[in-house]
Amino acid sequence: MQKALLSSAYFAPIQWYQKLYRYGKVYVEAHDSFIKQTYRNRCVIATTNGLQALTVPVERAGADAQPDGMGHFAKILMKDVRISDHGNWRHLHWNALASAYGESPFFEFYADDLRPFFERKWTFLYDFNMEICAKMCDLIGIEPDIEPTTEYVPADSEALSGTADFRDAIRPKHPLPDPDFSPRRYYQVYERKHGFAPNLSILDLLFNMGNESLLYL
Repeated sequence: MQKALLSSAYFAPIQWYQKLYRYGKVYVEAHDSFIKQTYRNRCVIATTNGLQALTVPVERAGADAQPDGMGHFAKILMKDVRISDHGNWRHLHWNALASAYGESPFFEFYADDLRPFFERKWTFLYDFNMEICAKMCDLIGIEPDIEPTTEYVPADSEALSGTADFRDAIRPKHPLPDPDFSPRRYYQVYERKHGFAPNLSILDLLFNMGNESLLYL
């Protein structure tokens, strides 16, 4: 059985969901250190003004939890990161999605399934992301075998032998090469205005392609 290891992600990019669909077993990392400006707490959507990143604010775990020069919070594991209520972000994210995709072919069809993620409060970011993943898999029509990790295993460890490690390959900045993922064009509302934007949040694919999203993966 082919196995894959992924970082946790908020409405993850298409590449991330491709791994869920194509691998027999997927582990989602719960024990790595939280890293800012990654898909762990942000997604990227297409709007009339171009690409927009939606970021979930997180709480700092005390004054000693300062990031190093790489943005790593060495004292905060991903599974322990708490979501902040700062800035009324849920309302802002939902309004951004409605504005960006209100005219897309399938936004209204899926809106009722997704709106609760912007109304209910979750405590931990990891749990929030996992529930989002479960709902998105249901809407797309895939049934991946997913488990959280039970400990952190470095990328160069023999324990990962036979497991494809995508934790650093799928990230907004400086992603590692992934020869198995070649973004293909699909219909996007703003393509005529801005050109095709590859590997956006899975929401972009769902709102534009609906039940054909599975064929793209």
